[in-house]
Amino acid sequence: MPKRHSQRTLFDAQSHSAPEPGAATSPPGTSPSEAPLSEPLRPERTSSAEAPVPFAVGELAGKSVYVVDAHGLIYQLFHAMGEMTSPMGEPVAAVYGFVRDMLFLLETRQPDYLFCAFDMPGKTFRHDVFPEYKAQRPEMPEDLIPQLSNIRRALEVMGIPALGAEGYEADDVLATLAERCRSAGARCVLVTTDKDCRQLVDDRVVLYNVRKDTVFDAAALAEEWGIEPGQVVDFLALVGDKTDNVPGVPLIGPKIAGELLRKYGSLDAVLDHAAEVPQAKRRENLLAGRDQALISRELVRLDRHVPLAIDWAAGRAGQIDREAARRLFDELGFRGLARKVDSLAERLAHRSAAGPPRGYEEESPGRQPEVSVGQATAGASPGPEPPQGPTFHLVDHPEAFTAFFERLRTVKEFSFDTETTHVWPRWARLVGLSFAFGDEEAWYLPVRAPEDARRLDETATLGALRPILEDAGIAKIGQNLKYDWIVLRGAGVSLRGIGFDTMVADYLLEAGRRNHNLDELAQRYLAYETTKITDLIGKGARQRRMDEVPTRQIADYAGQDALLPWRLRRLLEARLESEGLMGLFREVEMPLVEILAALEYAGIRVDRQRLAELSEEYGRRVATIERDIHELAGRELNIGSPKQLREVLFEELGLPAQRKTKTGASTDAAVLEALAHLHPLPAKIVEYRHYSKLKSTYLDALPAMLHPDTGRVHATFHQTVAATGRLSSSDPNLQNIPVRDQAGREIRSAFTAGEPGWRLLLADYSQIELRVLAHYCGDEGLCAAFYRDEDVHARVAGEIYNVPLSGVTPEMRRRAKAVNFGVIYGQSPFGLARQLGIAQHEAAQFIEAYFAGYPGIEEFLSHVLETCHRQGYVTTLLGRRRAIRGVRADAPRHQRNLPERTAINTVIQGSAADLIKLAMLAVQHRLTDEGLAVRMLLQIHDELVFESPAEEIPKLSSLVTDAMAGVYSLNVPLKVDVKIGDSWADAEPV
Repeated sequence: MPKRHSQRTLFDAQSHSAPEPGAATSPPGTSPSEAPLSEPLRPERTSSAEAPVPFAVGELAGKSVYVVDAHGLIYQLFHAMGEMTSPMGEPVAAVYGFVRDMLFLLETRQPDYLFCAFDMPGKTFRHDVFPEYKAQRPEMPEDLIPQLSNIRRALEVMGIPALGAEGYEADDVLATLAERCRSAGARCVLVTTDKDCRQLVDDRVVLYNVRKDTVFDAAALAEEWGIEPGQVVDFLALVGDKTDNVPGVPLIGPKIAGELLRKYGSLDAVLDHAAEVPQAKRRENLLAGRDQALISRELVRLDRHVPLAIDWAAGRAGQIDREAARRLFDELGFRGLARKVDSLAERLAHRSAAGPPRGYEEESPGRQPEVSVGQATAGASPGPEPPQGPTFHLVDHPEAFTAFFERLRTVKEFSFDTETTHVWPRWARLVGLSFAFGDEEAWYLPVRAPEDARRLDETATLGALRPILEDAGIAKIGQNLKYDWIVLRGAGVSLRGIGFDTMVADYLLEAGRRNHNLDELAQRYLAYETTKITDLIGKGARQRRMDEVPTRQIADYAGQDALLPWRLRRLLEARLESEGLMGLFREVEMPLVEILAALEYAGIRVDRQRLAELSEEYGRRVATIERDIHELAGRELNIGSPKQLREVLFEELGLPAQRKTKTGASTDAAVLEALAHLHPLPAKIVEYRHYSKLKSTYLDALPAMLHPDTGRVHATFHQTVAATGRLSSSDPNLQNIPVRDQAGREIRSAFTAGEPGWRLLLADYSQIELRVLAHYCGDEGLCAAFYRDEDVHARVAGEIYNVPLSGVTPEMRRRAKAVNFGVIYGQSPFGLARQLGIAQHEAAQFIEAYFAGYPGIEEFLSHVLETCHRQGYVTTLLGRRRAIRGVRADAPRHQRNLPERTAINTVIQGSAADLIKLAMLAVQHRLTDEGLAVRMLLQIHDELVFESPAEEIPKLSSLVTDAMAGVYSLNVPLKVDVKIGDSWADAEPV
């Protein structure tokens, strides 16, 4: 079943013979990997007194030498890629992007030599010229610092030397290598977007933007700035650089600088003829700014003779340590990159054996970025060597079925799987079933197949199997058994006796991993390479349904799907026992599988006509907002184009850019919201995006998701995705429908009870995360507020503002609510200030007042971090565990890095997830005992949604309230809010 699931080109390369090795780049015993995580990456380096290593002209002749501006690329990636964590909870987004880009260079650009240049800690010679140089540069972001050490490790396993020299910048290293390549007849490609490096461009040196896969040469320079490479230093001296605090000359921008240099030729000539400049203010600035222009020239001119020893042999591209690379990338969660580097290393080895690499083609193919990251294998104990040569039987005629059935009926447990026609189980038709109850063989029973293939009769086969599949005393083992439960229910079989789900087990053991599919588990635990579903059914336009595949091929594939969970169960069961997770697995997660299966099978009715009405209405709203945007912008534009938005916002309206991405100034929601107080256009763009997304994601998409027989949407609820233990949903993602705004309520109005005379009941835990926090921290004031059933946000506002509850205003409460839900997870004064639209110092005062008023909270948060740092993991109320690396022993107060935020978030949100899962189990048990016709339909955040006959609503309300409030004895009471209505939107409190 399918549930496993340019601007210019580079110059052509010429000769590719290997150069003679040079001197070593660092003394013995100074491996970069030994530096602590908290320190900046220290590349291999030489002292300033060391002379460059001589080499004969011609040694590098015709070779291509790539030199990466590493820090520049790392910062770009850090700001462009958002958050990504390893299985251990440490930030790895910049590491992933950096590794991906290095592999792209090796695979696509095929350099002869590849080096990375790094800035060194401390000041450079430029600070002697101008002490204020780079004085405005902010500190390195907390979540970037620990990533440098993993980038260092990645460079080592990929065989890419790191170069740097104390007192110099990475750009000087780039300039030095470019000069040495130039004099040796090599072709040098500087992988950088730094404009200072444009001064190095000539017929042998170009700049390359790896993010855009484009080359910048002398022709591009003439096109953009209208100058020659020899004028770049003077150009930059005139323009200056606010980022590096290079003063330049006021009012001399790129356009004017280009005009002056084209007219006079050089900076000296421009300054000598400053009195001739016609514009008074410009003339005055040039005359007055002579000294700072000359200083600026010294700051931007790159040193091409850094005393740097280079080991050319070490820089020969493609010297990948395959095993070390695979281990590292698996550890970091880069399963996709681990596979890529393995295949790339093999191809590079073949290429090296076959001779020199091919030359560069005239056209540079567009780069297709990798869109998904696989999962790591760090910390997993590989199982024993799998038995060789399992037998996969094809049971496609009655006699074979009889022989198989006689064996099946004697076992007390078995592993099984279903093959189907669709990835959505409610839409799927059964194609076949596979079974295993030993390590060496499995059986596949086809009930649908190509017309010329034998198959079993579906009705007769399921009739024979039904007593076994429905026998709760026979334990069923499998991978993602929820899917099989729904498929079989659709075929008239009520599966009972779900005993062990390998996907759920691995999720409990490795909560930080993104992937728990069977392909992943087989590789990680059994070193077994599975047949992939795309090998069977293809992909894209040529993809076929499973019932169109020859049954013999399916038998081998499906046999794995049954046999592998059987083998995996023993390994996973042992780990669950040894790590104290078996109780959580048996008593919560496995019983929840059946509840979620029933919930998905039931689905929820959606009013198609209401969706159509809302879609038409939202279309009118979007059109109106679009006209407003064009009016505010002063012209028509494509609102979906970030490039056009940047032009309007930052060039035409002059709004300040907030954050850079790989393509320019960011126009994301956070940036637009930060700009909204300066101009009405950004807020309108946010509104446009909001309604457009809701229209496309729900109003236009939901009708296609309505099941033709039930008229309902049957969303998939994922039990093994969120590392905290929370459930998530997809197809559709109901948890992303806005909760508090009008648009969200309008969409919810289309979700209704599905039977005549029935109604919806919504039961929601009130402030569950704050109650969990109060339970853990025991803060007297916070606990007292819950015991008195006070408005906790108002109570906190009173503490912060030192006013009685009666004096708390709505604005005070809003700010206190932001503190309650943000600060405990490490929100900084900057983040709180941006959210509330207040000054940063005022936000800092709020935070200090909050922790002063509730000292138990800060003690608890410190305890969580200290425990996580000491033992390497955190746990929830029910013992759910998540391994997290990167929590600091002496973290600054109220300044949390990503692992620290993750640790706190896991304890609080994970415990809230424990409670809602317990609630689902308790409520369903009570519903069964009472014999009510009620159906549980949805679990959204901390809310459960039921549909019920109207006459059973009073009993249901009491039952749900009692069951949810009593699932766990916290130090504060659990409170349940109940609402009733005909639709999800109009439900009113009881």
